[in-house]
Amino acid sequence: MKKFFTLRVWILIFAIIFAILAISPRPWASGVIINSIDEGSKEAEQGFTLGEKILSINNQPIMTLQDYREATQPYQAKTQNITITTTAETLDISITDNLPFTINENLTIITTEQEITIGSNLTSINNQPITSMKDYITTIEKIMPAKTITLLTNKKEYAYLTPGTIKLNVGQAKKSNIQQGLELAGGTRVVIAPSSNQTVTDKNIQDLIAVLENRLNVYGLADLKIRASNDLAGNKFVVVELAGATREEVKELIGQQGKFEAKIGDETVFIGGQGDVPFVCRDDGACSGIVPPCIEEAPQQWSCQFRFQIKLSQAAAERHAHVTNTLTINGTPGDTYLSKNLDMYLDGKLVNSLRIASDLKGQALTDIVINGPGYGTTEQEAAAEAIKEMNKLQTILITGSLPLEIHIVKADTISPALGKEFLNNSITVGIIALLLVGGVIYARYRKLKIALPIMIIVSSEILITLGVAALINWNLDLASIAGIIAAVGTGVDDQIIMTDEALRKETEFLNWKQKIKRAFSIIFGSAFTMIAAMIPLWNAGAGLVRGFAVTTIIGVIIGILITRPAFASIISSLLEE
Repeated sequence: MKKFFTLRVWILIFAIIFAILAISPRPWASGVIINSIDEGSKEAEQGFTLGEKILSINNQPIMTLQDYREATQPYQAKTQNITITTTAETLDISITDNLPFTINENLTIITTEQEITIGSNLTSINNQPITSMKDYITTIEKIMPAKTITLLTNKKEYAYLTPGTIKLNVGQAKKSNIQQGLELAGGTRVVIAPSSNQTVTDKNIQDLIAVLENRLNVYGLADLKIRASNDLAGNKFVVVELAGATREEVKELIGQQGKFEAKIGDETVFIGGQGDVPFVCRDDGACSGIVPPCIEEAPQQWSCQFRFQIKLSQAAAERHAHVTNTLTINGTPGDTYLSKNLDMYLDGKLVNSLRIASDLKGQALTDIVINGPGYGTTEQEAAAEAIKEMNKLQTILITGSLPLEIHIVKADTISPALGKEFLNNSITVGIIALLLVGGVIYARYRKLKIALPIMIIVSSEILITLGVAALINWNLDLASIAGIIAAVGTGVDDQIIMTDEALRKETEFLNWKQKIKRAFSIIFGSAFTMIAAMIPLWNAGAGLVRGFAVTTIIGVIIGILITRPAFASIISSLLEE
């Protein structure tokens, strides 16, 4: 027995223990956890956090995704048509649980997703006159009546009103530390190709990734992974993978150039980015934050104002002076302002409009204060919304537009249900493959003491590879699973070579060490050939088959350093007996 448990075998045993700890299997894990939260939703305002486990909804226990779907079914919003009238037009629009436009405290349309004139004033909804923010809120509450929901998680209980669909993207609790890739977990993958008249450098790509990360993080998308990639022709790409977002949502967020412009009338004063805005005050209470007090404009309707300071470049300041110098002064004594506002646009859409104090007429000021509102049913909600809007605007001003023009060359979406089916099929195919391999090996040698160690080594090789993948947080997708199978195939070949070498009668004059050395000379040559063949696949297809290369290389290295030496020791001990 002492001869059997050699150092090589102990190394294999420790590697198996390490793999089990790295994978941390939790077959008992159950329940539904929050994977992402829709930006701007009631749930985001309530303070839900990623990873919270949902225990019950309205006292109905939640153990599976089906339980969650059944409990949230009454909150699925229905599409309805409404008629809105503004000072510019009358339109029939379709809504679900939110309106496709926003207004400010003056009932002016400031953003819209439909053909509604920005800058016009809302006058009625379904022929109900809208003369104040209170009228607006009352009418909307009738059209989209809010429902009470009580949602208990492992952290706290949430009770709030929601007008429609619950904006939480959930998933089943994880049963291990293995990171499932897009094909197994579901989600969206987008491959972006930058375009430029000049050569696209690695720094350009890193700048693009930084802006995309800022933009997508602003929208609160979870499980975000962005990486640079090249193909074999040297073309550069950016690959974005997200869970809990549809292909259309991701394409909309990424496809926008993100061009920020501040205009006075038709004249652009400054644009986002460090060229015109070298400094944006952020995370500093002295020059950014909420301006007290918040105001209760109507029952359950609070508003809070945010402010933050920016510095303009000298060129932008001079443009501001030139444009404002031609404006007239309006207002009453003690409250005068210029005849045109400072309008802020993102990708051509108006996001805010600020009055300009009359004393700024013709002034080349580099210090500018940006203000804006946040609304909520409570003071806390309004403050949180104001901070969120402030952070979004600060991010836009800091990052500016994308540094490169981009186009989406590939966009894939796989539903979680289909991903689960892929995973189950992969496990089934793997088990069948192992059984078939074991049957073929037993049929070849007719000895269980040879076939059984080979299958034990094959299984341990798979386990250790999964453990390494879990340790480095590598996403296992279908390509990665194929790589594991390829590595296991070479492992079986190597073990057969060692076994045949040990059983060859014409080499009986050699001792065990010499026989294994002869076998390992072949094994090492095969391993290095396999690794060399995998290296070009690192960038093939914009890196989409990188998982195959990575897991194959990991499996081969584990084989030549851990499992093959252990098998050589085991088979030597068994055949000597």
